[in-house]
Amino acid sequence: MIISKTPLRMSFVGGGSDLPAYYRQYGGAVLSVAIDKYVYVTINNKFDNRIRVSYSKTEEVSSVSEIEHKLVRESLKMLQIKGGVEITTIADIPSRGTGLGSSSCFTVGLLHVLHAYQHRYVSASQLGEQSCQIEIDICGDPIGKQDQYASAFGGFNFIKFNPDDSVDVQPIICKKETLRELEDNIIIFYSGIVRSASELLKKQSANIASDKKKQETMTRMVDLTYLLRDELQKDNINAFGEILHENWLLKKEVNGDVSNPMIDEWYQKGLARGAIGGKILGAGAGGFLMFYAPKEHHDTIANALSELRRIDIKFERAGSRIIFFHEN
Repeated sequence: MIISKTPLRMSFVGGGSDLPAYYRQYGGAVLSVAIDKYVYVTINNKFDNRIRVSYSKTEEVSSVSEIEHKLVRESLKMLQIKGGVEITTIADIPSRGTGLGSSSCFTVGLLHVLHAYQHRYVSASQLGEQSCQIEIDICGDPIGKQDQYASAFGGFNFIKFNPDDSVDVQPIICKKETLRELEDNIIIFYSGIVRSASELLKKQSANIASDKKKQETMTRMVDLTYLLRDELQKDNINAFGEILHENWLLKKEVNGDVSNPMIDEWYQKGLARGAIGGKILGAGAGGFLMFYAPKEHHDTIANALSELRRIDIKFERAGSRIIFFHEN
């Protein structure tokens, strides 16, 4: 029995620049942090040579090619595991459509246990790269690269996407007091709206590829990512909320579908009660709504958004890791 524990992530600025339609021309950058919500993946020997996969449904098949869950199927193929295994997964939050990178987090955690099952060490960089290969190159999902690397590495990072498809993960270097204040000033709500990130990102990619103005808007979002990185590394968080707010407005310019009248109303309520900035996490249109506000305003904001579920979140320094390993 082997168990991996992989953190979800919260992205602040630059989302969308990790799509190939943009970064292969201009280079992209995202600033994100891993959080203390996790996806757990287990693998165990199965008595027979069949394969059992348990997630929101349960599959039991005799060969890898019969597995419906494409991420499991292609990961097993990549690592040439033919059968005799049972794989299960559980998550701390809803597993799809929430904007915290759950699909890529699962892929990272799955690959981690599969490598451990084969008695092989795998680095965070390898996990990020292989997860991108599975999701983007093999399965053809129209997504970016930030989630895979954020979950694999953990911590608070500036992640750079280069035109040659390479990825650089650079930790934000600042005082722990800066991180603590930043963490304390963030408040998050679950909207209850589940949406397809793939459809939103597919449209965003098409917009970026065909519209020069939207490319320029995305370039401004990348500029904000560099600006926020530099300010944080000077231990200056005064501009954090304002940069978040500008990034959110720019994101809506690139793809208007990332918001709707209800989300806009929630956002305006938050601003009216002390939030400086915020955004819908992930691709948009639902999932989690995050605000940056002085801590003394949090209860007032929560009361104004009483129809939403408030979620407590802390930053997570560690990336994907094996937390249990037992051989019969």
